[in-house]
Amino acid sequence: MKITYLGHATLLVEMNGKKILFDPFITGNEMVSDIDINSLKVDYIFVTHGHQDHVLDVEAIAKNNPEALLVSNFEVATWFGNKGIEGHGMNHGGKYTFDFGTAKYVNAIHSSMLPDGSNGGNPGGFVLYDDSKCVYIAGDTALTKDMELIPKTCPKLDIAVLPIGDNFTMGYEDAAVASDFIKCNQVIGYHYDTFPPIKIDKAKAVEYFEKNGKKLMLPDIGESITV
Repeated sequence: MKITYLGHATLLVEMNGKKILFDPFITGNEMVSDIDINSLKVDYIFVTHGHQDHVLDVEAIAKNNPEALLVSNFEVATWFGNKGIEGHGMNHGGKYTFDFGTAKYVNAIHSSMLPDGSNGGNPGGFVLYDDSKCVYIAGDTALTKDMELIPKTCPKLDIAVLPIGDNFTMGYEDAAVASDFIKCNQVIGYHYDTFPPIKIDKAKAVEYFEKNGKKLMLPDIGESITV
């Protein structure tokens, strides 16, 4: 499994020969300068919730990848379905086996409204796994006790991707607690620095994790981590 950070909360996960794009927000991100969405080739587009900084480039990328399947909560999948984008709707606690492995839709505490004001349903995160690897991609969320259910209902996590920017989501201190809840000390941080309210001291965040016996990875945009 390879996870490539594409800025903000956008990830490209390569798993069993399939490319799974999460929450594409590239053209609106001033921190991204060398990623051409027209050249992205993906098999799936996963969306954690309906906010613009997670769905901005979904339609354009889907049109360039007509065989790609959009996976999200029922409301988001339906909204994009009305735009002609094939979708697979899910809801909290449910799992489904795709050709790359299994995806489980898990709880997140946040809000969700689509760019035109439509109901974005309830936000969530995803746990992706097969027989050998398991990753939790939290989406935008506060720290929640529901995270304790993940190691009880899913395979052991190899790595987790958690928001750390504070203000709109949990900050890195709460993310360290979240890593205890999910029983995973290997964390990729995301959803930080893109906008002024979520700028953080990256060195301080990494040090905080280290002091608590954990590892926080903050890859550069375009950098990949292999699990």
